[in-house]
Amino acid sequence: MASLYSVLLRWLEKNRGIIVVLVVLPLSVVFSAYVRLRQAALRWLAAGPQLHDSRVIKIQAQVKRWAQRKPSERKLLCTARPNWQSLSTTFFRKDLCEQISLPLYNILNLDEKNLVLRVEPLVTVGQVTSYLVPRGYTLAVCLEVAEATLGGLAMGVGMTTYSHKVGLYQESVVSYDVVLGDGSLVTATATNDHSDLYYTLPWSHGTLGFLVALELKIIRIKPHLKLEYIPVRGQKQYCDLMRRVSGALDASAPTPDYVEATVFSKHSAVVMVGTFSDVPDHERHKVIPFCNNPFFRYLFGFLLPPKIAFLKFTTTPGVRAMTFTKQVFQDIVLPMNQLEDQINKSEELFDIYPLLVYPCRIYDHGPNRGQLRPPRQDQLVPGARYAMFNDLGVYGVPRPVMLKKPYDAVKHMRLMERFTRDCGGYAFLYADTFMTRQEFEEMFDLTAYERCRTKYCAEGAFPHLYDKTKPEIDVVEVGKRYIDPL
Repeated sequence: MASLYSVLLRWLEKNRGIIVVLVVLPLSVVFSAYVRLRQAALRWLAAGPQLHDSRVIKIQAQVKRWAQRKPSERKLLCTARPNWQSLSTTFFRKDLCEQISLPLYNILNLDEKNLVLRVEPLVTVGQVTSYLVPRGYTLAVCLEVAEATLGGLAMGVGMTTYSHKVGLYQESVVSYDVVLGDGSLVTATATNDHSDLYYTLPWSHGTLGFLVALELKIIRIKPHLKLEYIPVRGQKQYCDLMRRVSGALDASAPTPDYVEATVFSKHSAVVMVGTFSDVPDHERHKVIPFCNNPFFRYLFGFLLPPKIAFLKFTTTPGVRAMTFTKQVFQDIVLPMNQLEDQINKSEELFDIYPLLVYPCRIYDHGPNRGQLRPPRQDQLVPGARYAMFNDLGVYGVPRPVMLKKPYDAVKHMRLMERFTRDCGGYAFLYADTFMTRQEFEEMFDLTAYERCRTKYCAEGAFPHLYDKTKPEIDVVEVGKRYIDPL
């Protein structure tokens, strides 16, 4: 039986595209339909938002019962949400923790006067977009991944093509309601007595408390978005254009509403800019390896894209190992004044194209005000208290792997992490990281985080940030076994 199981796993790993088409895509469609029906039922019952306080009291009761046990009988706390529903590439060992149920899926209030939306943490981007857009609004930082939860983004990180105007997702958060490790409930804002918690909850990944509600800034939108695609030849030319249209050279310069670039090679890119419009513009200006086949697109194209959660659900140990030994899936936050260096380093280490690039403000909130260190003085935009960074999205199979050459993926990822630290940048922690604890603390400022763990009863109640976000397996050891080509 063990031999048969191994053969089946190898077949699943080699034919992942077939599994995605036959299993993941249908599940994605059914799950989306379920979510829509559930939302309609909640609206019809009109009881979801009104029962928010009682749901929070039940969550507090769960945590208080845990806190009353003897220390030797307590496991670390985490949410009961299944690992496969998370957008992180890692599989945190929730089976070793006390899992707390958080049935918090509702939009609570829309304040159109102050442009603030209050929601429960498991509301998804798709749900909130369907609610806001018909009313003429959208989130100030609204990701493209429909199944991402607003609470998950708040405890982790979010960045989008509007971030050159607003910054990271955390800059759009007005307040957090959090149940602490002793069962108490606090509200954290930038100006109240819990402002230290307000600044350390982003990038904490659920290691300081349970988020039960949050308020987010929204923006007014117009009915249409005019997109312009600008092909550019020459690395300096497209890097300079990105710095100009994002406002990285002058804080007072006008900028389009949305900015991103697709880099197709070291010397060619397409810069995309979008602006809100009242009228339509009539002018014309690797998971599924066979997805571009016309036959596939005709028969199955309407099912795309697959839900990330179900891709994770069908991940076998071999596929998991390949996610960091044969593939690269990384979003990295780096200073835009070194955009050329980023692209050159990515080509040197991975030789993957196209690359995704879009800009984002990183604000200087002062020292020890969260896990992100203040931008360096040479990175600040003239006339502003923020620097213009960018997301560098590297997704795909490194060229040496495609050419069946030996490739030490772990070594190359660690070199990329060292480059990121040297630049004063940050690795997104929902992707696999390869840093030691010392290297992690060089990249992130944990001074305020450690203080908050003690002050807000997180020590001994929740896992540490490093332990929560590091891969669940020894990536270095596994990487050694996968250096040779298949």
